[in-house]
Amino acid sequence: MRRATALPLPASSSRSRHDWHTIRTLLPYLWAWKGRVIFALFCLVAAKLANIAVPLVFKDIIDAFTLPRAQVYLLVPLGLLAAYGALRFSTALFTELREILFARVTQQAVRTISLQVFEHLHALSLRFHLERQTGGLTRDVERGTRSIGSLITYTLYSILPTLLEIALVLGILLYRYTWDFSLITFITLVAYVVFTIVVSNWRTHLRRAVNELDSAANVRAVDSLINFETVKYFNNEAWERARYDEQMQKWEVAQIRSQVSLSWLNLGQSLIIAGGVSLMMWRAAVGVTAGRMTVGDIVLVNAFLIQLYMPLNHLGVLYREIRQALTDIERMFALLDTHREIRDADDARPLFADGIPRPCTIEFDHVDFSYEPARQILFDINLKVGAGKTAAVVGESGSGKSTLARLLFRFYDVDRGGIRINGNDLRALQQISLRAAIGIVPQDTVLFNDTIFYNIQYGRPTASREEVIAAAQAAHIHDFVLRLPDGYDTRVGERGLKLSGGEKQRVAIARTLLKNPPILIFDEATSALDSKTEKAIQAELDQAAVGRTTLVIAHRLSTVMNADEILVMDAGRIVERGTHRQLLAAAGLYARMWALQQQEEKTPA
Repeated sequence: MRRATALPLPASSSRSRHDWHTIRTLLPYLWAWKGRVIFALFCLVAAKLANIAVPLVFKDIIDAFTLPRAQVYLLVPLGLLAAYGALRFSTALFTELREILFARVTQQAVRTISLQVFEHLHALSLRFHLERQTGGLTRDVERGTRSIGSLITYTLYSILPTLLEIALVLGILLYRYTWDFSLITFITLVAYVVFTIVVSNWRTHLRRAVNELDSAANVRAVDSLINFETVKYFNNEAWERARYDEQMQKWEVAQIRSQVSLSWLNLGQSLIIAGGVSLMMWRAAVGVTAGRMTVGDIVLVNAFLIQLYMPLNHLGVLYREIRQALTDIERMFALLDTHREIRDADDARPLFADGIPRPCTIEFDHVDFSYEPARQILFDINLKVGAGKTAAVVGESGSGKSTLARLLFRFYDVDRGGIRINGNDLRALQQISLRAAIGIVPQDTVLFNDTIFYNIQYGRPTASREEVIAAAQAAHIHDFVLRLPDGYDTRVGERGLKLSGGEKQRVAIARTLLKNPPILIFDEATSALDSKTEKAIQAELDQAAVGRTTLVIAHRLSTVMNADEILVMDAGRIVERGTHRQLLAAAGLYARMWALQQQEEKTPA
């Protein structure tokens, strides 16, 4: 298997996507619940109207109490006080109704998008996943899905209500008082918003740098923990710590720069708000002194200022969070934009039209393939495996044997030639039906961090417990499982590391036997087993191959002696083919490999 170079997600794709493009991409997921969205917006408007009405009623109450005491009880009816309380409650009522209505919209959008990204990642080619590191990839998806909820919350619950309230307050001030009140408020808001946007845009690259370094540090941590045993084998804990700390130092510097710039932004915002509030209160005080305004008016202006000041105080934070949320969502949408290298043709058809599996023929017809243009792996490969027959591919490591299995699964498309099953080119078949017809026991078995039962049942999730146990018995792992304290409920650990190599391989064999496909691929299926277990398992594999088309990829030649045809590969080419006896008689590469292995087996350990 080729060594992949880890690459970050394409940042250029995120930078080139305009914020409005991201919002337009997100809107259809919300508009799917248009009834709830419209009603939630109605509640938003109603809540703000009630909120604005509270200071107006409070002004009338204050003015009433400034009249002579004898008139107080006549001019302040209980209904005015009741209206004040009702408006207070209405503000909370409509606000909570809006959140109740929009909760399902937000969570449904997050769920739908997360599912699409998850499905798309599984639909991408093996090449994509070999060139990406899982830690950074999952962090970008996690941030993106979390940011959808944040973006909706900030805009619907904070930004839109604040803008609506500002518009209403400006209108009331202009209607009830002189134009200078509205002008001061308007200039203060414009200065605040412009300053916030300019500085926040300047800070965007600082936040992006923090995120990139955070993802890079997470990648190193996950990669190191996944390879825990390798770290221990080479006593490199200090080296891994130094590599992680190197990345965290860069993150620390970027985070400090980001925090310092945030402090300067907060200071500038506070200065603008303080100046605007001072001017407004000065004008109100002048109005009261001149007799143009009442005490209730100055209370009203002060209440409006407080109501505007509180959300405005957080507007800069909200704007920055929205920009950050958009950046995170952009990165996730960039994954959805990633080209699917391997995809079904528009007219792709199932392998079995009636859905009933049957013996298959496999044919490689003049196949050339390369993982990278500068490094060709396979050269003019021609092989045919008849229905129910067994073909074995042998050769030294790096000769291209395992690549045949990847191509048969259509993890990649060939550069030249074609691969056919029952005469159908793989590119004309639905991938789901193709892979359903093939079972593989890989050389490097990776298990889910779940129970032994789950990992075996994964071959056919609908299988009963009895069928799972039967597959385990066929793979000679049943007795071992019963000796475990938790039996089939024993968890195997990350990538199955709690099991030995041989135990993992037997779980993989049981999983494939349970799948019961018409095509079997054994890629060094017994390489991790001892000689005694190998002979027992080999007999079971031979039995499982009866009636199935089987491709055996092996290094140990004794496991393929009974194959109907053996193909010998060298440097990506088939150099010999025939039965075991024919190849020995030919005295070529196969015969030399056989002699060498026989000598190694006779040599005492």
